[in-house]
Amino acid sequence: MGAIPPELGILTKLTGLNLSYNQLMGSIPSELGNLANLQSLFLDNNHLATIPPELGNLTSLQVLYLRNNSLQGGIPSELGNLTNLQSLRLDNNPLGGSIPPQLGSLTNLTGLDLSWNQLSGSIPSELGNLTNLQVLSLDGNQLSGSIPPALENLTQLTWLSLMGNQLSGSIPPELANLPTCSSSTSVLIN
Repeated sequence: MGAIPPELGILTKLTGLNLSYNQLMGSIPSELGNLANLQSLFLDNNHLATIPPELGNLTSLQVLYLRNNSLQGGIPSELGNLTNLQSLRLDNNPLGGSIPPQLGSLTNLTGLDLSWNQLSGSIPSELGNLTNLQVLSLDGNQLSGSIPPALENLTQLTWLSLMGNQLSGSIPPELANLPTCSSSTSVLIN
């Protein structure tokens, strides 16, 4: 219970930190951005309130799970600096604002789950740069506009969920050309 101690930021040789499934509250300490060797950070299933932009300093990070918290505000654009990141889960929070186009620079990402937040604006076409992406879940937000045709570049995609938004226009025919579009691929658009 209580807050995450900022003193954890002095453990600079730490490669993994898992504080999931507790009752931690307050902000994620900006001092965690000092953990330059950190490869995995699991803070999911708590009551944490904000994502500090300093997490963008964790350039060795491969897995970041902040799902099922009380995260408010926006997604920091600095997370686009995490170029070694393979899995990012920010789902089930009240995060608002738009999806930062800088996330399109996370080219090693295989899973991106931003579902069940309060994200608005359009889906950035820069997400089409995530050519290793296998899972993209943006459902349950307030996203509007059309589905960017650039998503056709996501040739490894096996799960795409955009349902529960305010998207308009037609489904880009390019999505049907994805090599992985088969009976084993799930595409959920509502």
